[in-house]
Amino acid sequence: MKTQSTNWNFPTTVWFGNGRINELVQACEKLNVKNPLFVTDEGLVNLDIVKIATEVLKSGEVKFNIYSDVQGNPTGKNVTEGVEFYKAHNHDSVIAFGGGSALDAAKTIAFMSGQTRSLWDFEDIGDNWSRADVNGIAPIIAIPTTSGTGSEVGRAAVILDEEAHSKKIIFHPGMLPNLIISDPELTVGLPPHITAWTGIDAMVHALEAYCAPVYHPMAEGIAIEAIRMIAKYLPIAFADGKNLEARGQMLTASSMGAVAFQKGLGSIHSVAHQLGALYNIQHGLANSILLPYGIKQNASAIEEKMVHLCIVLGLGNPGTDTFIQYILDLRKQFNIPNTLSEVNIDGKMAVEIGKKAFLDPSTPTNAKPVTAQDLQYLFTAALVGDLGAL
Repeated sequence: MKTQSTNWNFPTTVWFGNGRINELVQACEKLNVKNPLFVTDEGLVNLDIVKIATEVLKSGEVKFNIYSDVQGNPTGKNVTEGVEFYKAHNHDSVIAFGGGSALDAAKTIAFMSGQTRSLWDFEDIGDNWSRADVNGIAPIIAIPTTSGTGSEVGRAAVILDEEAHSKKIIFHPGMLPNLIISDPELTVGLPPHITAWTGIDAMVHALEAYCAPVYHPMAEGIAIEAIRMIAKYLPIAFADGKNLEARGQMLTASSMGAVAFQKGLGSIHSVAHQLGALYNIQHGLANSILLPYGIKQNASAIEEKMVHLCIVLGLGNPGTDTFIQYILDLRKQFNIPNTLSEVNIDGKMAVEIGKKAFLDPSTPTNAKPVTAQDLQYLFTAALVGDLGAL
């Protein structure tokens, strides 16, 4: 079925379709916002898609400012300075525009704009979220420009604590954007390698959610369908970035992966978060490299699920080894490195990575219980490309 312009609500309002960015003024009117802060990242701010979006705002005489001091792995400082900018210009809302980094930073700025506690007081531990003043959370319009993190449908953000050298998850139900504009045309300019990295990131979200040992059949069903869509359409989007059908399907599959991972994530993300914090590696690339090693380490717990997934994807001789080979072939097609050492990561902090990954919120829902040493082994196997070590 061809994708078409449509609206739906799951888990929040989504306006989907080509050219829907032209309805940005109507989105502001729907939320009754008059002076939004347009948040994007330092890599996007000078690109045409930002100009397209801001011209729409200008044409509707919507007052706004742009904040773009957001790094590829957004930091607490990026958020703090964004909140200061928000307050200094009397903004009443946030437009989150970009990939996962920009969306995470923007959602956190909107969340923190009316809080009196520090950012890290809202780390996703226990019931920290309940400390927040819900009346101090600004309205959010999210506009994704990559098909990877699915942050537009999430209630959390991953922010780098530079002092602790670790990524932390900031969570509150009110961080879920009020409205999403999901426009495939905004993603056609993604270069092939970013298309691949972000697309595999979306697949890892869905895959780890599917394998998480938690009873949530609705999330599991969404995860399986997201994987099927990514398997079908990511190669097309990689080969032909202007294929709007593929771009639209990937944009939707990315959101689906993020909806699914409320069921949980796993060890791949646990380690990837540490690599982003310590080495500043792009998150999707880290997940892409770690993926087959994580599957291999969890093989004893996921064989039945891998058999089903292979059947869904039409792979012969269904099983975990077959799915791993499929991933290896897919990575080769996308020119993704086989090892972390190929992207200038060394093993000096292997023990520290294992310990920090064990404390990551993704670890408790891994397909099977793992120790800090297991996570260290996952890292070192991916470092040198040794699937047989797991």
